[in-house]
Amino acid sequence: MKENEIFSNQKLKKMIVPLLLEQLLVMFVGLADTLVISYAGEAAVSGVSLVNQFNTIFIYLFTALASGGAVVISQYVGRQEREHAGEAASQLLLFSTLFSVLIAGTVLIGNKTMLRLLFGKVEGSVMEACVIYLKISAYSYPALAVYNAGAAVYRSLGKTNVTMYISVVSNAINVIGNVIGVFVLNAGVAGVAWPSFIARVFSAVIITVLCFRKKNEVVYRVQWIFCRKAGLMKSILNVAIPNGVENGIFQLVKVALSSIVALFGTYQIAANGVAQSIWSLAALAGVAMGPVFITVIGQCMGNGSTEDAEYYFRKLTKITLLISTAWNLLIFLLTPMFLRFYSLSPETKRLVIWLVLIHNVFNAAAYPFSGALSNGLRAAGDVKFTMHVSVISTIAVRLFLSWLLGIVLQMGVIGIALAMVCDWVLRAALFIWREKTGKWKNFQVIKA
Repeated sequence: MKENEIFSNQKLKKMIVPLLLEQLLVMFVGLADTLVISYAGEAAVSGVSLVNQFNTIFIYLFTALASGGAVVISQYVGRQEREHAGEAASQLLLFSTLFSVLIAGTVLIGNKTMLRLLFGKVEGSVMEACVIYLKISAYSYPALAVYNAGAAVYRSLGKTNVTMYISVVSNAINVIGNVIGVFVLNAGVAGVAWPSFIARVFSAVIITVLCFRKKNEVVYRVQWIFCRKAGLMKSILNVAIPNGVENGIFQLVKVALSSIVALFGTYQIAANGVAQSIWSLAALAGVAMGPVFITVIGQCMGNGSTEDAEYYFRKLTKITLLISTAWNLLIFLLTPMFLRFYSLSPETKRLVIWLVLIHNVFNAAAYPFSGALSNGLRAAGDVKFTMHVSVISTIAVRLFLSWLLGIVLQMGVIGIALAMVCDWVLRAALFIWREKTGKWKNFQVIKA
């Protein structure tokens, strides 16, 4: 064990556990939302489902921007330059607000045109539900972006319990609001859209108020928010833009893969849909560790200690592997129990189990490197390499192999799953190699 660890085991535990619980909470609330929405009618379910695919694009953009801010803030915290960290946080808030307002305005003006281009000629009732849900969702974009900015501040400080508590209350508001909107007010799709808006506004207000508290290590200040700091924004965007491009390409490929899956038989489409929901739950551990890498590696690099960064690359990877292996094994063992709640044929259930097995084995063994480890490289400033690898691998491996295995070799959704894990394995190999070369030590996120 390394002497005088910057992040003790206890400190890491205080960061990791809330992130895991927060992700688990979001997952279960998503399931509860889906259940409630199903009582609002088929048009509402279809509208919400279609618009959520569209909303995901903007959610990833706001997350990418917040991640860029988190890297910069973490490095300033590592340098013990709290004032500069506060300036970076304040500029992140300003840019997140302006960017999200611009996106929201664009969507509100052109929502019908966008929906027609994306979803073609869906039924009139479905399109009406889409328009209502998208408009209300667009109102909440600024709140979502502002919350992500504030969450980046607290996660950069390692105070992940704060965002967890906010998430608990916010998700409770959302679920209770959905129940009232659907069962009491009979408001249909609006009955599930407005609670999400209220929950996001609540989260944004609370996190922003907390970030203004002067006793915090990193705080917002009005004079920093309304003072243009071109250098700080450039540092943030240098991380955020490659991350946003990477996530944007990934989302486009997911849409393409959905089109490929739609070519297969009904039972395969059903099996893939059920497997996707279980995959999301299984991926929880690897996803939750991403912000930990950003905070820890970012602070080490900000402090100028590449030796500490190397040590924590190894330590955090081992922790991620351990948690991910245990969690993926548990989810696989529980899969037969989950399937009891689905009205599926025995053939479909067998296919789901095979899909979950393929996913979970590689999610435990490869994703900690292809996903969580890559966040550590980004935190060190090695963003262009991670972007290039991710974009090329997504297109050349995941998309191409999905076509080759799924359609040409007629492996169906099993081929899609194999293409996905091949993408992870390639990324994992390249990111491990990159970390071993030490080239990430030579990048400078913030000026000396």
